[in-house]
Amino acid sequence: MPQTSTSAASSTASARLVIFALAIGAFAIGTTEFATMSLLPYFAQDLGIDAPTAGHVISAYALGVVVGAPLLTVLAARIARRTLLIALMGMFAVFNALCAFAPNYESLLVLRFLSGLPHGAYFGIGSLVAVSMVDYRQRNQAVGRMFLGLTVATIVGVPFANWLGHALTWRWGFALVAASGLLTMALIARLAPYSPPAVGASPLRELGALKHLQVWLTLAVGAIGFGGLFAVYTYLADILLQVTHVSPDGVPLVLAVFGIGLTVGNIIMPWLADKALMPTAAGLLLWSAAMGALFPLAAGNAWTISLSVFFIGFGGALGTILQTRLMDVAQHAQGLAAALNHSAFNFANALGPLLGGMAIAGGYGWTSPGWVGTGLALGGFVILMVSIAVDRWRGPQPLSASHV
Repeated sequence: MPQTSTSAASSTASARLVIFALAIGAFAIGTTEFATMSLLPYFAQDLGIDAPTAGHVISAYALGVVVGAPLLTVLAARIARRTLLIALMGMFAVFNALCAFAPNYESLLVLRFLSGLPHGAYFGIGSLVAVSMVDYRQRNQAVGRMFLGLTVATIVGVPFANWLGHALTWRWGFALVAASGLLTMALIARLAPYSPPAVGASPLRELGALKHLQVWLTLAVGAIGFGGLFAVYTYLADILLQVTHVSPDGVPLVLAVFGIGLTVGNIIMPWLADKALMPTAAGLLLWSAAMGALFPLAAGNAWTISLSVFFIGFGGALGTILQTRLMDVAQHAQGLAAALNHSAFNFANALGPLLGGMAIAGGYGWTSPGWVGTGLALGGFVILMVSIAVDRWRGPQPLSASHV
């Protein structure tokens, strides 16, 4: 084999190993984010609170992401990426371990907020590392492979945590997440290459991302349009028990079907997005709106609701697509923009359960979060159309070099 071919093969193998290590961290984060929703009936009963109140624990984590993503990314602008990723996973592991020992609702609320702080910064910095190791034309697929850790978590991690919650106690779910965080620290330390901070990196330069209109529009698409998925998923375990009348042992199986939909979507959609990013994003939002509207009709039967949540899961690929869109429009402030993507999605994670819980508490029924999801997805689509119109009005703009 020619030397250049050997070098290219070695580089590709190294990139795959690094992205695999990053994906393990995404698995840990995905497990804690989604498993908390599936464990809601168990910790609500254990702590003596109702389901809408327990939903505030989920919103607290999301608020932690919203606050922590910009704060930690800006403050750590001059820290090497590998060092920063290890530190972020260390914080994540510690606070999730403490969640396992939370004695009451109030302490769990605070600890979930603290657990969310490193989430967005990890995904933002990790995405930049993943993209830096592949050809620019494959950037969506690189981010998608990292995000596969999150989607696989919904197939394996979340159902397993849910099973632990049913068979033992919900606290073991958080112990599982803490262990995954420690494994991620070891893998990143071993596999990720050291790279010094970019020349000229500073908190002030990162804050420069906030002056770009397209950054704000892209964040708004995620903050509104992604809320529908969370509106449905947060109350899915309760819907399965109360409406579909699935046995507790069957709930993890349906949750796994949702995860399979997320994973399949996150394999196919990044490939399409590398060919046509904005049309793929628009199509996903319309798809999510349609699936939300069909969800209440499918909830009465175990087979139809399983098919419905599989297709709803496809919409999760929007996170990957908007991640690379932000890298393209943020210019020299990619770190903050990439991290803010997860602030936006966790704003959606707070908004969706809040509106879904209000619909349920208002007497519209357990399946009403599906209609909430339709409205939010259409709202995101409208904002995306505004972003596309701004692009056309301004004309072609130079893209950020994602290899920074």
